[in-house]
Amino acid sequence: MENYLEYTKVFKALGDPKRAMIVDMLSCGELCACMILEKFEMPQSTLSHHMKLLRECGLVKGREKGKWTYYSLDADTISKTEQFFSAITSDKENCICKEDADCCKGCDEDE
Repeated sequence: MENYLEYTKVFKALGDPKRAMIVDMLSCGELCACMILEKFEMPQSTLSHHMKLLRECGLVKGREKGKWTYYSLDADTISKTEQFFSAITSDKENCICKEDADCCKGCDEDE
């Protein structure tokens, strides 16, 4: 259950189109907050809120330089999230649906 909680935070953060677009922008490399602001019509405080959520879930890292923050993707989180998504969308021996496989035994049998 803990893995689900950890990774659903990433998907929840990506559930906002602007945050998904920011992640897409960062896929090309590190960007200054001012460059991200140029793309969107939003106040700096709104961008800060979006970046806070992306940083809290681990997708984005930030570094301060002068008065600006430079953002980049966290490759480790991206890789782990890709693996998690692949795992939950693939058939496997240890799938949660097989934990109690006997529960539906006989469901398809004619009565």
